[in-house]
Amino acid sequence: MNTTRTLCFVIAALSSYAALVYRLAGVRRHRRDGAYRALVVTLLLQCLTFTMGALAMGGGSLLGVGNLAILVMHLSAVAFCVSAQIILLHWASAERAALKARFWLVGGVAVDGFLAFLFFAADGPGRPATDFNTGSGRPLILTYLLVFIVSQAVPCVSIFRQCGPYARMAGKGSLRHALRLLSVAAVILFLYCVARTVNILTAASGIDIGVWQIAPSVFSAVGIVALSLSLTISSWGASAAKLARWARSYRSYRALYPLWRDLYEASPDIVLEPPGASVSELNYLLHRRVVEIRDGWRDLRPYIDRTSSAGGAVAPGAGERPGQAFAEAAQIRQALRAKRAGFIPADNKDAADFEDRDTDNFGAEVAWLTKVASAYHRLGSAG
Repeated sequence: MNTTRTLCFVIAALSSYAALVYRLAGVRRHRRDGAYRALVVTLLLQCLTFTMGALAMGGGSLLGVGNLAILVMHLSAVAFCVSAQIILLHWASAERAALKARFWLVGGVAVDGFLAFLFFAADGPGRPATDFNTGSGRPLILTYLLVFIVSQAVPCVSIFRQCGPYARMAGKGSLRHALRLLSVAAVILFLYCVARTVNILTAASGIDIGVWQIAPSVFSAVGIVALSLSLTISSWGASAAKLARWARSYRSYRALYPLWRDLYEASPDIVLEPPGASVSELNYLLHRRVVEIRDGWRDLRPYIDRTSSAGGAVAPGAGERPGQAFAEAAQIRQALRAKRAGFIPADNKDAADFEDRDTDNFGAEVAWLTKVASAYHRLGSAG
């Protein structure tokens, strides 16, 4: 169980250091920005908190003082919660941030002072380290732990309550995403507070909850990873979204290949130009593949039997029906076989206008053709 707790502290610390290093890369551009300075301070305190947590799990003393790593961890945890609240104030309203930040700073200093007093009054340096995990029924240590938990829970509730309205008011999309992710982190860290309280109270009551004792450590690690992401998403969110769009386009490009290949073999003239573009030009390649598939589809009009039960092309939106993509794929498959056999149905689609889809929305067109290509692949080749 101690191994799991240590691993959770290490994960939280590593995510904190990664976020700090990432944000320090922009220190020259943002060093005069109050929100940026608060962000760096928050990440520094976050790193200190979980570094001390990992050290505390190893036991022993720090600077010759027993359990000092635990005290420093708790004091810095209070400080970084206050700092995270100040960041939120800067994101929401820079004009009002100064006054409210002062309130949180005074409250944080008062709580840290009270925790330090309780720690030494309870002979913290001389107590076993396990006492600060369960309280061991000692009133002063129980008070110390419960005050610490409350100092973590209050900012979580405050941040969660503010993130929703602030996200709706935020102009930039990246800031909205950061606020929403911050609200998720606040919920997870509040669950840490609840689980930690359960641990303390059940231990004080002599109740053994077994493996569930590691729940606070898990919530803490997951919450800190989410918090680290929320504090940095404004700078990497756009790049991540661009990468995700590229990955979706690449999957679609690959998924369209079986359909494109058979249409190309039936109508080689649909190829707009010889292959040569690289994957870095994926947007161009995907557009080209969609156009070539549509041209190949049109070339099959004389071989598409209008009386076939496979059905025809549909208006935009109708393709959302699962069976429609298979109907289109079956129709293409049947038309390719007819073309190879040289059989032209009497009532074919060449006798009327081609029932095409609205291609103005390229994303919707790619999604639809990807469904048809997937269904075509599942039906098998046209041979």
